[in-house]
Amino acid sequence: MMMSFFTSSPLSLVWVLCNVLLLVVAQQNDQLTMVALRKELSISMWSSNSSDYCSWTGVQCNLNKSLVEHLVLSHQQLQGNVTIISELKALKWLDLSANMLQGTIPSAFGNLNELAFLDMSFNKLDSAIPTSLGNLRNLRYLNLSNNNLTAEIPVELQSLKNLIHLQLSENKFNGSIPLWIGNLTNLKFFTAYENNLGGAIPNNLGSVTELEVLNLHSNQLQGPIPDSIFSMGKLVGLVLTMNKLNGSLPTSVGNCKGLSSFRVGNNMLIGNIPKSIGNISSLTYFEADNNHLSGEIVPEFGQCSNLTLLNLAFNGFTGTIPPALGDLTNLQELILSDNSLYGDIPKSLLRSKNLSKLDLSNNRLNGTIPEEICITPRLQFLILGQNSIRGEIPRQIGNCVKLLQLQLGINYLTGSIPPEIGQIKNLQISLNLSFNHLHGVLPVELGKLDKLVSLDVSNNRLSGNIPSLLKGMMSLIEVNFSNNLLTGQIPIFTPFQKSSNSSFSGNKGLCGEPLSSCGKPVGPGNDGYHHKVSYKIILAVVGSGLTVFVTVTIVVVLFMMRERQEKASKAAGIAEDGNGDPPMIIAGNVFVENLKQAIDFDAVVKATLKDSNKLSGGTFSIIYKAVMPSGFILSVKRLKSMDRTIVHHQHKMIRELERLGKLCHENLMRPIGYVIYEDVALLLHPYLPNGTLAELLHESSAKPEFKPDWTTRLSIAIGVAEGLSFLHHLAIIHLDISSGNIFLDAHYKPLVGEIEISKLLDPSRGTASISAVAGSFGYIPPEYAYTMQMTAPGNVYSYGVVLLEILTTRLPVDEAFGEGIDLVKWVHNAPARGETPEQILDAKLSTVSFAWRKQMLAVLKVALLCTETTPAKRPKMKKVVEMLQEVNES
Repeated sequence: MMMSFFTSSPLSLVWVLCNVLLLVVAQQNDQLTMVALRKELSISMWSSNSSDYCSWTGVQCNLNKSLVEHLVLSHQQLQGNVTIISELKALKWLDLSANMLQGTIPSAFGNLNELAFLDMSFNKLDSAIPTSLGNLRNLRYLNLSNNNLTAEIPVELQSLKNLIHLQLSENKFNGSIPLWIGNLTNLKFFTAYENNLGGAIPNNLGSVTELEVLNLHSNQLQGPIPDSIFSMGKLVGLVLTMNKLNGSLPTSVGNCKGLSSFRVGNNMLIGNIPKSIGNISSLTYFEADNNHLSGEIVPEFGQCSNLTLLNLAFNGFTGTIPPALGDLTNLQELILSDNSLYGDIPKSLLRSKNLSKLDLSNNRLNGTIPEEICITPRLQFLILGQNSIRGEIPRQIGNCVKLLQLQLGINYLTGSIPPEIGQIKNLQISLNLSFNHLHGVLPVELGKLDKLVSLDVSNNRLSGNIPSLLKGMMSLIEVNFSNNLLTGQIPIFTPFQKSSNSSFSGNKGLCGEPLSSCGKPVGPGNDGYHHKVSYKIILAVVGSGLTVFVTVTIVVVLFMMRERQEKASKAAGIAEDGNGDPPMIIAGNVFVENLKQAIDFDAVVKATLKDSNKLSGGTFSIIYKAVMPSGFILSVKRLKSMDRTIVHHQHKMIRELERLGKLCHENLMRPIGYVIYEDVALLLHPYLPNGTLAELLHESSAKPEFKPDWTTRLSIAIGVAEGLSFLHHLAIIHLDISSGNIFLDAHYKPLVGEIEISKLLDPSRGTASISAVAGSFGYIPPEYAYTMQMTAPGNVYSYGVVLLEILTTRLPVDEAFGEGIDLVKWVHNAPARGETPEQILDAKLSTVSFAWRKQMLAVLKVALLCTETTPAKRPKMKKVVEMLQEVNES
């Protein structure tokens, strides 16, 4: 048969031979290209021992196992020229996301005619999008987000008629949203948020018949929200927050029966909320805060049966709160603050069994607090401040057992403070009853609120003593009892004595620290004895020593004032111009021999006297940047010591520093020297230009050209865990683990700082007394409120908070969580909010690839174990390291 084919079809033979020849040439071309690509990008996962490039990781060839069709090289920290990829003519899928690619997108990529998928997100690409990408007529998915791309979105992309997914977010694009976007009729997903786009949203977006997601937040967009984008009725998510949009909300929004998320906050929108909103039974999130909306809140919201968040804060809404909102059985957060609402708090609102946050503050509500306020079992935030609410605080308030924050300040509340508030054992963020008309005594039951951080009962008519049982409020940081009718002595309790005078002022009968001292009884064991002694005898006894006392006091005070003035003027002179004699240095040393000539102690001291050199401040120290005359740069840590024990025990301190300087672990920031003058200790460290993990995660100004991908974050997490595990092996407990104390070297390797504090400021081992609460706010383990001691399990908890920061890119304490909720509670409460674990992760990372999301979920499990409430349930740091290494190897 083969012979007959050859003899009967010579043209067919030629055709076959030509195709075979072309296939062989193409195959040789792909092989040469892949070998060259491996060399150019130093791709370690591609074995140099294997010539079968189709078997290499991330490579998929066609059925003939000859031509490369899929190339997935994401998260490989790749750098270099990727233009050579354009030689793979059969390529259909190209994923180069989450690398370190710089420069321009190769214009030669426009020659990849078969390409349907192109993802170059999360790199360092700059300049404009090459117009040649408009040649990719088969392209269905284009993601160029999270780069530094500039200029306008090129008009040539209008040729990509098959695009379904277009993602251009987090770049530096300017100009306007092109009109031709409306011609991409297959487009389902379009995001261009966090750019510099201006102008109006094109009205012809309504022509995009399949559009489901439109996210344009954080731009400079102006004009109205086009009515047309709702006309097709397929929109599922609309996010237009943080722009300059004006006009009213389109009535046609009700056409989108499947709309789940509607977010238009922080614009300049006006007018009413359309009643058609009630047509959207699928609506889950509705945010229109910080606009100029007016009119009444439409009761039609009550028909949105799936609504979980309704935020209308900072607008001009009037009228009463619609009782129909009580029909929203899934509602978790109702935020109506900063409007002009009046009337009662509808009792129907309390029917929602899922309500966790009720913020009606800064309105004109003039009813009473319903006795049924605590019927809703999950209420965590009750914020009713700055209204005209009257009547008494209902005693049933004690049934709000899950409440984290109670804000009732600036109202017209009367009666006494109900002792039942002491039953709210979870109350943590704040209890504010200030600026009301409350009277009576302070209930001793308040002392049971051992988790409460802030207490404000100022500007009322409270009388009697401050109960000594309030010492049970072990977590207190802020207190305010001012402007009441309180009497007696202020209890000796650290949070009270650390407060300012103004926290107790305005109570004529109060005395004791921090106010003036109280008079002592004259007769032993008899409170009324002083009334029986003639005032003349008292004057005679006191007068005999008064003159000497006054004279000595004046001399001492004048001497101290003169000494302080001299120090202040000397310090000021040095700080201003760097001239003058620095303070007398008592001791100093550099542990690293080859750095001794590079470090000048006087220059170190001078640097710490200039505020302009301040880098950061922590619980126990302030850190300065110090440039030596030699050009060497130091990071100088000035300890916050409240006594002179550092000087008295300087030999012991020096021994500890020298020992710590010899600790050999790559993830610990070891001291390289010290300087002591007067009662000040300065610790010397190498200067790390990449700052801290906190800056990297939370500050947009920190290294904007570098955005940490998941691989980098996981590497940082493992390094920190290894450093802490090493410390625990040496029985060293860290006193202040936080992302602000994790420093990053030039290669973003983490170094745990503040390790000296555990030795220098630990009374049981070191040289000085702790004058501040150990740990940073948001990282302190819950048991610390009882023990006042940092332990190894406490370190694990603090590390768990850092892990959650890495996973979510959220601050440990953030107003967005709601008052009284920190990051740990926000994450642990996700199931109660109806959120899946995926929803709390940083979407910029978790949506990049399945592999990353899988690893992030595994690390989330570790973080949840670390932040267990019970210390005994937390793993040891050694086990944490093992678990994270398993995740990294998976």
